[in-house]
Amino acid sequence: MEEKGKENGVAAMAACYQGFDPAAYLQYNYTPPRADFERKDSIVPWKLACLHRAFTEGDVGGELLVDIGSGPTLYQVLSGCEVFNQVLLTDFLEVNRQELRRWLRDEEECNLDWTPYLQHVCKLEGRRPSAWTEKAAKLRQVITDILPIDVHRPQPLAPDALPSAGADCLVSCFCLESVSPDLAAFTRALGHIGRLLRTGGHLLLIGALGESYYFGGPGVKIPVVPLNEAQVCASLKESGFTLIRLEVYTLNQDMRVGVDDVTGVFFAKARKD
Repeated sequence: MEEKGKENGVAAMAACYQGFDPAAYLQYNYTPPRADFERKDSIVPWKLACLHRAFTEGDVGGELLVDIGSGPTLYQVLSGCEVFNQVLLTDFLEVNRQELRRWLRDEEECNLDWTPYLQHVCKLEGRRPSAWTEKAAKLRQVITDILPIDVHRPQPLAPDALPSAGADCLVSCFCLESVSPDLAAFTRALGHIGRLLRTGGHLLLIGALGESYYFGGPGVKIPVVPLNEAQVCASLKESGFTLIRLEVYTLNQDMRVGVDDVTGVFFAKARKD
């Protein structure tokens, strides 16, 4: 009976995503004020700085980086593409995978111009902003595939998607808490994706704190597991990870733009035991 309840909860979450609109989601979250590169207190520059630091500290490396639940976004691999020779993007929704493919093929119908993001990360790397074209070319070169994923399955990717040893690093942003019906499902999903990672590999996890819903499109209200810092730390430990660092961003009032009720964002850097 308990298994049936788990399945029903996950199925209900999947149903919520049928109306997900990548264009609206990008507009809500990845334009100013949340993506204002002139402001140090804007949320997107904070996330990019966390990722840049994590990828350049010297302990994260290897051949393969896998992004878990990419959504329609690319910002989360802009620093990692300089460290890894191969990057895999993944998402549950075909509309998001299509959005990513359009960028990969350099098509004009993309719903967001990623140029300011590329320029900002070039600056973080100590390069001139005009180097963004080289970074875009590098990213397109190292992204080898965009795959379907289901984090609620014990084997989230197709069996032959990864080398037998697993990925060297996983990055995942705003995925697990926004596709899980409750905290237990969030923790299980964390354990599932952990199986994709080699022992000693790293997980870079970004997620929402205190969020109970967000809009995935006009009128598309999606429930979220409201997490606190202690729950994030406990879930990581239970799932076989050693926490290296946890950082927290608290949203300013003007970052609360009516598309969700998030109060903060966490960044966790962890290693698989």
